Amino acid sequence: MTDHTTTPVPDASSSKVGWIVVVVLIIVGMFAAGFLLDAGKVYVVSQEQSWTEYESSLSDVDFWLPAGSRGERELAHYGASASETRMLSSKADVSALEKEAGAAFSEEIRGSVSASIDRGASVEMVRMTGSVTFTGWLPTGQEPAGAVAPSLMGRPMSDFTWQATGTVSTWDVTSSLPYNLPADQRPEGATLSTSRTVGIWLSAILTLAIMSFLFGDNVFYKTAEAILVGSSAGYAMAYAFYTGIVDQLMVNLFPDLVRDWTSPGLPWSFTWDWVYLIPAVLGVMLVCRLLPKGGWIARWPLAFIIGATAGFRLTSHLESDFLLQIKQTITTLWVENATGDFLFWPSMGAVVILLGVLLCLVYFFFSMEHKGVVGKAARGGIFVLMITFGAAFGLTVMGRITLLTERFDFLFKDWLHLM
Repeated sequence: MTDHTTTPVPDASSSKVGWIVVVVLIIVGMFAAGFLLDAGKVYVVSQEQSWTEYESSLSDVDFWLPAGSRGERELAHYGASASETRMLSSKADVSALEKEAGAAFSEEIRGSVSASIDRGASVEMVRMTGSVTFTGWLPTGQEPAGAVAPSLMGRPMSDFTWQATGTVSTWDVTSSLPYNLPADQRPEGATLSTSRTVGIWLSAILTLAIMSFLFGDNVFYKTAEAILVGSSAGYAMAYAFYTGIVDQLMVNLFPDLVRDWTSPGLPWSFTWDWVYLIPAVLGVMLVCRLLPKGGWIARWPLAFIIGATAGFRLTSHLESDFLLQIKQTITTLWVENATGDFLFWPSMGAVVILLGVLLCLVYFFFSMEHKGVVGKAARGGIFVLMITFGAAFGLTVMGRITLLTERFDFLFKDWLHLM
């Protein structure tokens, strides 16, 4: 038993003094690096970008378009209205509309409608008439007459007559200069970016704080770990909201709202699709997990998510982990090139793979006692498995070492400017 009366107890004050000394040395070292090596300093150069808005108006719009098509929705958005509808079910109907409408029934639309009728489908056509006013943006100084940027119904801007609305959007595009660029070679207008310099220093400090775990668990490591976990969770939540809720759900339920809100370039082919009401309802049910007495509601969408994910993963893993391995094993053992010459090393590789698979299968064949030839084959399967596990472990270690070297590259190159 331990004698508490004679066992020395470490003095906590000495450890605090040690940590204070370490912190002071780190601060002094960082200041020295900042003044002597220009550590972390990022110089940038800004260039102004300017785009001008143009407006075009058509007072004699007359187009026959398939109902629900992107062109029909785009014209309706810009002010045209549906004045007539017609159902086309045969080639005769297409020919009759072509003779009646003339240029209002374009060749591209006519080909698309004919293809649908050939597949046995009927197409409802809508005649869009009226006047429309639409806008387009071009870099300031570029003339719309020669612009190929798409405008109304995908047609280039050069097909229409435009007038500048007087609205000009300007912003600065800032790019970083190489850290090792001498001061006399920096372009005119280059300035020190305080925000990017602070970002480099914060990254370096947090990197060193994570590496301090090599000396044991400490407050610096815990702080950096908490920042990493919190920022990662926040980024993942924002990313999942935009890619899942906005980019997948809202663009199919409220395309016009999303087009005016976050995605002005959303194609006009997106329209309201009632099928997406199902994931919307499941998502609302999933949020019920936060309710005091309605948590059980979230079990139903959660069960659906788990089942659907398991089904999707099953097919993908069946293809990648099972069928693909069988396909790589079932191959010719006598490999020849295009001229019929025997290739030794590819053939040897195919033989080694086949023998390795057979030896591993023998090892996992427990219906027969592993003695004699079977035992030797099973022992060979153990060696093959050990080689496989070792290769996988080595690949994992090399991946971690790659991350470590990337951090050292950042510290010595981007922060200390020593490389």
